[in-house]
Amino acid sequence: MVALQRTYRLVIWPAIGIFVLDQLTKWLVASRIPVYHSMSVIPGLVNFVHIRNRGVAFGIMNQQGHSLAFLLITGISVVVGVCLVLWFLKTKEKSLLHGIGISLIIGGIAGNVTDRIRLGSVIDFIDVYIGNFHWPAFNVADSAITVGTCLLAIYLVTDQRSGHVS
Repeated sequence: MVALQRTYRLVIWPAIGIFVLDQLTKWLVASRIPVYHSMSVIPGLVNFVHIRNRGVAFGIMNQQGHSLAFLLITGISVVVGVCLVLWFLKTKEKSLLHGIGISLIIGGIAGNVTDRIRLGSVIDFIDVYIGNFHWPAFNVADSAITVGTCLLAIYLVTDQRSGHVS
């Protein structure tokens, strides 16, 4: 029972930490930088910007108005989060990589879905650039989802090589 509780804490606490960090950083940006303005953090490399994104990663499907796409994005995010939790609960041999990967994704999904419900859009604020090339703005939740997805990919590849079936 103690090992089981420790396993679930492995998923719950990092997810809560990501969610809180994501919401705190977005609140700081929203309270200090007007929408569509920026401030230099590392000249020539990183700005903090205040962007409102109604779409998904990289501004795809970023449309004004309350559209079907907006509802679809929010719904799919919630379903993916629930499926990941169920997958983790169903997996017999839980690993650190699996747990942390899912935790990061869940925390990121929770942060972005909270923005969508509360604000009608997601606050993106990290602008990485070199010269005139700007990577699309992102946030802590996006970073957590990306890292979590990479960890899950590594987990799946190494799990298959070791002969385990998840």
